[in-house]
Amino acid sequence: MPDLSLSALLRQRAFVRMWFARLFGTTGNQMLMVAVGWQMYDLTHSAWDLGLVGLYQFVPALLLTLVAGHVADRVHRGHIVAACMATQGLAATVLVLATQGHWASRELLLMVSVALGAARAFQMPAQQALTPMLVPPAMLPRAMALSSVGMQSAIIGGPALGGVIFVAGAAAVYGTCAVLFAIGGVLVGGLKYAHAPAPREPVTVQSLLAGVSFIWQRKPVLGAVSLDLFAVLLGGATALLPMYAKDILHTGPWGLGLLRASPAVGALLTSVVLTRWPLERRVGRTLLMAVALYGSCMLVFGLSRDIGLSMLVLAISGGADMVSVVVRQTLVQLETPNAMRGRVSAVNSVFIGASNQLGEFESGASAAWLGPVASVVLGGVGTLLVAATWLRLFPSLARRDRML
Repeated sequence: MPDLSLSALLRQRAFVRMWFARLFGTTGNQMLMVAVGWQMYDLTHSAWDLGLVGLYQFVPALLLTLVAGHVADRVHRGHIVAACMATQGLAATVLVLATQGHWASRELLLMVSVALGAARAFQMPAQQALTPMLVPPAMLPRAMALSSVGMQSAIIGGPALGGVIFVAGAAAVYGTCAVLFAIGGVLVGGLKYAHAPAPREPVTVQSLLAGVSFIWQRKPVLGAVSLDLFAVLLGGATALLPMYAKDILHTGPWGLGLLRASPAVGALLTSVVLTRWPLERRVGRTLLMAVALYGSCMLVFGLSRDIGLSMLVLAISGGADMVSVVVRQTLVQLETPNAMRGRVSAVNSVFIGASNQLGEFESGASAAWLGPVASVVLGGVGTLLVAATWLRLFPSLARRDRML
């Protein structure tokens, strides 16, 4: 019987190299988002503009999805991720110069958001499709959980570190981000794995849409990725955290950093547990229950006026979301042949981007119309309704017992 222990996973050198690359890249991205969000709100004091930051990242990701998936199935995936990190590092450098030169503006922040969205459009499918190439298939659930440990550690450390460094000014945060992206790009750029160039074939509509067709035909996978889309689209409150921190919880950049880090604390603890004890049974029902718990947490967060309670429910929501992430990502990768992983991961990335960046726009727009509290509370209720609806719409997902 093959050794599937954690120590065996850590002996996979290419996977470990990728793990550290993602750690540096995700830390830089999280710090960048904290600084951009706070600087935007400081410049405009507008919930609508906070939402636009998310929308401007999502639109290029949506437009480039099919092309990005096609590229990820034909080009060395490590080189794609490295190029995307270099682009993000360049964007951070521009923001350093703009902040120090006092020409940072709403328009510049939105233009940078577009560039970041375009980079992540190519990075996400290549990154997702790369992990299964670095470990044996039976080791993938544990590898996905351990990858989440690194990612959530970065999501915890990034916002908190960004909030602390922001005391020295936005330029200091952006400069640190540029360095982190450079380190991550070097690590992943030198990654070696069994890469066989795809046979040359004409780019057709059918080949571009292959990922969409693949997911549509596999109802458990369709149910899992669409569940995350609608749940986080309705229940996400990330874009409103600067407003909650400043106007409702009456705290500063350090408090915003703690709030943004709180979901990752719960996610990190959960991913550590899943690394030690991977989910083996009742994975479909567990996924639905996790989404319902996430919606309940958003409901409580919307009504909270205490930063301690807000951090607690955000941490619980992060743990629930991590269960959803591990189940969804593992199902998608295990059910997809390697030749199509780029295109399928690209479609999955659109669902993730829609739930995050488009969710931020939805939150900002609804907060501008209804106010932040009503926006978050109604979103939590909507997430609970989505979980109940998906239980009936996708019975094959609810009955799914094992990953493999």
